[in-house]
Amino acid sequence: MSELQKIVVGIRRSNLSRSQTNLLIQEVLSSDPNLKKDLFNIKTIKTTGDVHNSHRLDRIGGKGLFIKEIEEQIISGEIDIGVHSMKDVPAQETFPDLEIICWMKRYKANDALLSNSGKSFMDLPPGSVIGTSSIRRRSQVLSLRKDLRIKLLRGNVDTRIQKLKNQEYDAIILSLAGLARLNLEHLVTEILDFKLFLPAACQGAVGVQALKSSKALDTFSSVNNTQTQMECMSERRVLKNINANCNSPVSIYAKIIKDKITLEFEIFDHQGNKIFKKSIADDKQKYLNLSDKLSEEIVSNLGQEKIDELDKLKNDFDYTP
Repeated sequence: MSELQKIVVGIRRSNLSRSQTNLLIQEVLSSDPNLKKDLFNIKTIKTTGDVHNSHRLDRIGGKGLFIKEIEEQIISGEIDIGVHSMKDVPAQETFPDLEIICWMKRYKANDALLSNSGKSFMDLPPGSVIGTSSIRRRSQVLSLRKDLRIKLLRGNVDTRIQKLKNQEYDAIILSLAGLARLNLEHLVTEILDFKLFLPAACQGAVGVQALKSSKALDTFSSVNNTQTQMECMSERRVLKNINANCNSPVSIYAKIIKDKITLEFEIFDHQGNKIFKKSIADDKQKYLNLSDKLSEEIVSNLGQEKIDELDKLKNDFDYTP
């Protein structure tokens, strides 16, 4: 450990980023009693996604908006590692010299509904205003309830919850894992079932990004969760193969149970129609082959042009029945 004097950790300026990073550091320190807490120096970095916190994400780029500045500082050597919510990390790498060197154990990948009335999603009165910034969630809401209003909801978790409390929305949809890591699970009205809301790729997973040549690799290898890594790499492989990203109305979820991995996939159009759905399974060691097989089936059913088209929501994000 002598060559590692300090590990400078770059994170977004949010309570969730700080909470996730603190959990990670605790795990690393517990794994090796020789490590000291002052090994880590946390640096907060304002990302494009945080600066433009009232715009539609897909209109300001969408791809990597919450990690771009962090990645640039790893490349330039200003920081050693970045800690990311992995669903914010595009499947198409921007910098080939970077890699995810550690995956924290994934928390439940579900979406969660918070409603002022305490009513569940299917029981919300027609015309209720539901808040999200996700194109995927927008399509999923429309597939189930075309009688609800959808209104763009941006900002960090605390800001979104405050907007709900201010009665700007009747209900909002957030990631359950993020709420859990902020000790806010008590605010959840309903944990949304995968049958209704299959999650985004890597939802609930946190990754550590560094240069492939980074000396920090050894420090984090002991806390890497192999199951999360395999599941998330499997999901990301499909997105990369079909050229989809966080703007695409795509859900994918991989789960390893014993020696078997199952991949569930759904894709919608922007009107809320489910245009392709597939569940596929194999031996867990063949997880990347399984992803490739599923990707081929998706592209042969829909055509690459159709998938690419769905990357752009031409309509207004907000929806009124």
